[in-house]
Amino acid sequence: MDSQPPNLLVVMTDEHGPMFSGTHGHPLVETPAMDRLAADGVTFGAAYCNSPLCVPSRISFMTGRYVHHVAGWDNSTPLPSDALTWPWLLRSRGYDVALSGKMHLIGPDRLHGFTRQLAVDLHARSYHEMFPWNEGIHPPPRSWEGVDRAGPGTTEEIEADDLAERAALDYLRDPARRAQPFALCVGLIAPHFPLVVPEPYFSRYYPGRTDLPNLPPGHLEHLPPAAQRLRTAFGLQRDHSPEQLRRARAAYYGLVSYVDDKLARLRACLEEQDLARSTVVIHTSDHGEMLGEHGLWRKSTFYEQAARVPLQIAGPGIVSGRRIGQAVSLVDVVATMLDLAGFSKDERESWRLDGQSLLPLLRGDAASGADEVFAEYTAHGTDRARAMLRSGRWKLCYNHGDPPEFELYDLATDPGEFTNLADEPSARATRAALFERLLAEWDPVAVTAAVLQSQRERWLIRRAHGAAEPIF
Repeated sequence: MDSQPPNLLVVMTDEHGPMFSGTHGHPLVETPAMDRLAADGVTFGAAYCNSPLCVPSRISFMTGRYVHHVAGWDNSTPLPSDALTWPWLLRSRGYDVALSGKMHLIGPDRLHGFTRQLAVDLHARSYHEMFPWNEGIHPPPRSWEGVDRAGPGTTEEIEADDLAERAALDYLRDPARRAQPFALCVGLIAPHFPLVVPEPYFSRYYPGRTDLPNLPPGHLEHLPPAAQRLRTAFGLQRDHSPEQLRRARAAYYGLVSYVDDKLARLRACLEEQDLARSTVVIHTSDHGEMLGEHGLWRKSTFYEQAARVPLQIAGPGIVSGRRIGQAVSLVDVVATMLDLAGFSKDERESWRLDGQSLLPLLRGDAASGADEVFAEYTAHGTDRARAMLRSGRWKLCYNHGDPPEFELYDLATDPGEFTNLADEPSARATRAALFERLLAEWDPVAVTAAVLQSQRERWLIRRAHGAAEPIF
């Protein structure tokens, strides 16, 4: 690689479970641009977010730190303006750092180190409800209508994504891009709901190329308590017809292909502007989407569909066509970007990053490291602290309370996560060892106290500010 640090193009979608793409083996979803990126670079098959919800995941991604280290508890928690982020760090090394579209940075600071916003961040302008844990879990006034509304059409989210793409292309075509290294983050809302997608994307899948969730007989009646609470909180207990489910999944598949086409045009622009040889492309998402699996929609759970994210990296000095199966997460991506930008390991450690650079793997070194990731969840849909540790073939999910709740899945033999082994005598030693490692990173008592205190303080601020007026 040249001595000058590479440009960075980060394409971060919203709510894309990687298993819903041809690149990761889905038999229906067409993703030729992601396939090409896989051929040109490295694709991680077990990449995870560090919290399966927009704002907490993105706060963690912006800082390279776990949620409990930056108090990014839920969708109404703003990131403090003095938080150190990778845009600030890259700017300190001479990068022009721009954002086009979504990063969901709520509160008065919408940039957090980005030099400018090129296109509207639609979700950053939204009012986010709070759900105090001391009020427990209650069903919403009406069931979630996302499945009922699925189909062809356009939305303000589609319009925002089209604007984000156009602004990003204009940025890349600007001759100023050759004056200094740049880091452009293109934040797309799709394939996040609403499950409405323009033609011809919907008709590409409906009615002939869609499917239904995999729900073994009796599975919904035996869901773990955490999933049952989420179904209640999100209003997901109403049955939908098979045709409604097929339409909803077809719309989501269309949104994935819609995003794929944008990725193709962004990479084509790099080629046209002779920037491809000096730019590392990173494609990922903030979390996944359940899409009806386990009777759930949206995210906010540690099941694979919600917790895993696509992660593909290609560019100068990066091997081509490599697929890596060890578990990594978004905090590792931040450490990798800083490594690419020339920050030493000592410098990265001084910023208290929670991730490890993936650059050795990208350059062809043998798989190494912990093969272990940590994630947590403290937002709506739960009334207690939740955490996950994925280690090798095993996934432990812990729900703090009295009594404590455990889920343990062997992803090698049970990739669908249908059999909870937590109370099986043969798995007790595995559960104990994983739980000990999880507690070494995360203190559920301290996290619970911090969340409750934060909720009390934010409620007081909202009441004083005026409950009808959005503040964050």
